[in-house]
Amino acid sequence: MKHSKVKIAGTAISVLMSLLFLQSAMAKLFPEMIYPQMPEQMQKIGLPLTILPVVATLEILCVVVYLIPTTAVLGAVLFTGYLGGAILTHLRVGESVHMQVIFGGLIWLGIYLREPRLRSILPVRKNGPSN
Repeated sequence: MKHSKVKIAGTAISVLMSLLFLQSAMAKLFPEMIYPQMPEQMQKIGLPLTILPVVATLEILCVVVYLIPTTAVLGAVLFTGYLGGAILTHLRVGESVHMQVIFGGLIWLGIYLREPRLRSILPVRKNGPSN
C-alpha cells in the first residue's frame, strides 16, 4: 500500500507541475488574453515577442513527454534543460531564479515518486553510511 501512496503523490505533483507549465505556454501563445504584461516582461529580459510561440511549443512538448509513462524520465530531463535556459535568462538580467529552481525540484520529485525504476537507480538512504 505504501508504494501506491508514493506513486499517487508523485502523480499529483507531476500533474500540478504540468498544469502550471501548460498555463505558462497558453500565456505565451495568447498573451493578450491571459497575461497582458508579457510584452513588457519579454522586453525586460531582452527577448523578442516573436520567440513566444517557440518557447510555448517547447513547454507543451516537455509536458507531453513528461506525462507519458514510457517517456516520463526523458520529459524530466527535457524540463531540466528548459529550466536551465530560463534560469540563465533571468540571472542575466539580475532577476530571482527561486521559482525556476523550485519547479525543477518538483518536476524531479514527481517523477522520482512515480517511477520505481528511477528510485532503484537513485536510492535515498534511510540511515547513515555503514562501517
